[in-house]
Amino acid sequence: MSNKSKIKIPVYLRIMIGMCVGIVAGLVALSINGQQFVTDWIKPWGQLFIRLLQLVAVPLVFVSLVKGVIGMSDIGKFSKMGLKTVGVYMTTTVIAILIGVTLVSVVKPGRFFDAGQAGILEETYSLTVNTVMEEQRKQGPLSFIEDIVPNNIISAIGDNRKMLQIIFFALMFGIAALTVGKDKIKPVIELFNSLNDIILKMIDYVIRTAPYGVMALMAGLVVDTSGDIGLFSALAVYGATVVFGLLFLMLCFYPLLAKLFTKISVKQFLKSVYPLQLLAFSTSSSSAVLPVTMDVGKNKLGVHEETCSFVMPLGATINMDGTSCFQAISIIFIAQVLGLDLSLAQILTIITMTTLSSIGTPGVPGGSYVVMTMVLTSVGIPAQGLALILGVDRPLDMLRTSVNVTGDLVVSAIVDPKENT
Repeated sequence: MSNKSKIKIPVYLRIMIGMCVGIVAGLVALSINGQQFVTDWIKPWGQLFIRLLQLVAVPLVFVSLVKGVIGMSDIGKFSKMGLKTVGVYMTTTVIAILIGVTLVSVVKPGRFFDAGQAGILEETYSLTVNTVMEEQRKQGPLSFIEDIVPNNIISAIGDNRKMLQIIFFALMFGIAALTVGKDKIKPVIELFNSLNDIILKMIDYVIRTAPYGVMALMAGLVVDTSGDIGLFSALAVYGATVVFGLLFLMLCFYPLLAKLFTKISVKQFLKSVYPLQLLAFSTSSSSAVLPVTMDVGKNKLGVHEETCSFVMPLGATINMDGTSCFQAISIIFIAQVLGLDLSLAQILTIITMTTLSSIGTPGVPGGSYVVMTMVLTSVGIPAQGLALILGVDRPLDMLRTSVNVTGDLVVSAIVDPKENT
């Protein structure tokens, strides 16, 4: 009687193993002069993984945003609280992104990567910096606003670079659906709920291929850069920059908000939330710890139960401050490594798209990867640049979750109509 029990290796661990295998494979190829083999037979599988991520980007963002907006029909019960909640969530998201943009612009982790190797990557990823910059020079400083509204939604759907237009249409569609009335849009709600489940399952399939995709991408990256150690130095500084930004949000920014807008002291806040932060870090899921988040809000911070039951589930959907800060740092870091100086219009586009797409980022492993491919493409950065950060993402993802749930608690305390003590 044989009892076969397979030891399940978590996806994040398999991705890290894939990254290490890819690095070793690339170094071995360099030592035996097998660069062409890697380029012809291994690297294409990494490109296929990136294309799969791009494939689900448009349907994911459109369906998630429409579902999220239609799901806000409960705001009818708490119209004043609902508007205030969404407003505070969006404000903290923008601030988190600005903190990320400022940090990565000051530290410039991409400068640790050799400029000559960056030129090789530009050529490899079919990125011509001069062409991108020439296109930006032709546009005015407010061109990103003009690009928000599509003149043809079908053509916008067919171009990942037009994702800002798709976000605009999705928000407009969702708001219009709400005004029609919940009874009349019941079939639409059921349709988008089903579509959302299907797309999340598709993402699950794609993420299962991530270890192999990352392995192929890293092998190709090592060959393309001739094993330059500067890339790993840049990655270390990048990781430290992300960690500093996330810790600043969690330990400084949120406690300060609690002190300024509620009667909760910094000491009380930190003492109340740190067990939840540790739990969120270990589970890497805002949704999984939602009952604990609500319990901490009610019993530790004194937030009204009705407020918790409305604000926190909404926050688990639209509040992604940690993810947004991380994405801003990552996108600009990739641009720095590739030697691309982003214009003001491009940075404003990153801020706008990251803020709006935070509503459509699903709370599933790998959901942020899909959204990032969309933002990268929209500002002229090749989505293949995502390969630079995938291998070191897991611990950063765990920390992002801690930041997200901390933000949910702060916002619930701020919008709570009763006085906090």
